[in-house]
Amino acid sequence: MTTASVMTYDSLVSDIQQYLERSDDATVAQIPRFVMLAEQVIASQIKFLGNLTVNTSTMVVSSDTISKPARWHKTVSINITVGGVRNPVLLRKYEYLREYAPNPATLGMPKFYADYDYTNWLVAPTPDVAYDFEVLYYERVQPLDSSNQTNWFTIYAPQALLYGSLLQAMPFLKNDERMGMWQQQYDLIINTLKQEDMTRLGDRQTVVKDT
Repeated sequence: MTTASVMTYDSLVSDIQQYLERSDDATVAQIPRFVMLAEQVIASQIKFLGNLTVNTSTMVVSSDTISKPARWHKTVSINITVGGVRNPVLLRKYEYLREYAPNPATLGMPKFYADYDYTNWLVAPTPDVAYDFEVLYYERVQPLDSSNQTNWFTIYAPQALLYGSLLQAMPFLKNDERMGMWQQQYDLIINTLKQEDMTRLGDRQTVVKDT
């Protein structure tokens, strides 16, 4: 019985080297960078439900900022639970929150949130008690390296990761007549992933609506 081949970081690095037909130290040293850049590009092009994550935590009394989870990418929703009842915290612009609650010392149950910076949210009013909250967000995939051999990309989008990495190598290698073919293959795979992702997202929204 033949075991199905599964992409790993090491096998990807080997495949990239073989596709590029380069074994010089300068090119081999750049392959991890090609992979990292490809991961970032793919993540920016598709929103996959496999990376939709729920995190629960507790707000800090008298603190109007909340730390975002590790590898946070984009917030979907935030809810506060009081007495078993979920209360939505609504997204607003930073300026709106500062106008709504100009004095951070004014306490209450937060009604609004905004991105304060890349690692924190701002809420208003400032929490008056340690509210339990739930945040639904898109999480960045754990990047591949020698100690993290597989992730969502290697399991569900190996071809996109391979061709994406090859395309990222082009500025380093300059002219390569195969670039057009690699771009065509990459675009085809990404478009398929986008369609599948939209279908899953639509199905999820339908289930939520029905419930």
